[in-house]
Amino acid sequence: MIFDCAIIGGGPAGLNAALVLGRARREVLLLDHNQPRNAVTQESHGFITRDGTSPQEFRRLAHQDLMKYPSIHIQSSKVQDVKSHADVFELITEVGETYHARKVILATGLRETLPAVDRLREYYGKSIFNCSYCDGWELRDQPLIVISDTAAAYHMTMMMEQWTKDLIVCTNGNLVLTEEQVAKLQSKGIPVYPQKIQALVGENGQLQQVVLEDGVILERSGGFVTPQWGQAASIGESLGCELDERGGIVTDLFGRTNIQGVYAAGDSALFAPSQLIIAAAGGSKAAMGVNMELTVEIF
Repeated sequence: MIFDCAIIGGGPAGLNAALVLGRARREVLLLDHNQPRNAVTQESHGFITRDGTSPQEFRRLAHQDLMKYPSIHIQSSKVQDVKSHADVFELITEVGETYHARKVILATGLRETLPAVDRLREYYGKSIFNCSYCDGWELRDQPLIVISDTAAAYHMTMMMEQWTKDLIVCTNGNLVLTEEQVAKLQSKGIPVYPQKIQALVGENGQLQQVVLEDGVILERSGGFVTPQWGQAASIGESLGCELDERGGIVTDLFGRTNIQGVYAAGDSALFAPSQLIIAAAGGSKAAMGVNMELTVEIF
């Protein structure tokens, strides 16, 4: 069987793309290996009618919606490679399965590299987060820390000042702030600690203290980090998709890449801001682009 479209990735972008194409009566294959980046997240926010829903529940509800449409086929597989053969794409999974589709939507998302702080992963998604719009409200008015080893430290701190006035910055031994930025933060009552972090202290993922290498102890109940981002899969690059200066897949308004028949949606194309509702919207637009292209080809 040759599917009208194969969607690689079962996050909000891929799920919404499948929904739109299924409703357009297209034969759709959704390939999802169920290893989402937001698996550590307990609640997702900023998506109207789904505010506070866990990623697992969001996925369950989405699959429930998709099951209404008989032309949508969901396969729990990880795509290892995609090859272009004339007017059809061959998708090969890591276990050797092969599928064929006329169009492909890449919704593979991003991978994140956190600052090099011991045990940070234990707190990530519980009391330390990466998106102020997603989790700032839940940590409002608390004593927070911004941990950043990138130039994004200043921007993140500026944003967080909206949710709490009890805020500090730690650059973990990295000189990522200019003298002017440090002066501005301090003028706003935000101390900057350039020392390395020796330890994070807390229980059950709830931060209590940050211990610096010189013995300074900072009482904090949560915070935010600035990860470094990269493509979660190399499929787009292997196909020859153009990347922008940040590493995101370049697309037009409807998700078209520079490779004929290949679309991209969600975080892998937008790169930032990373939110469910934005990724889902990107999936919807890419699906419309695919459907439009298939229709034009028929006519």
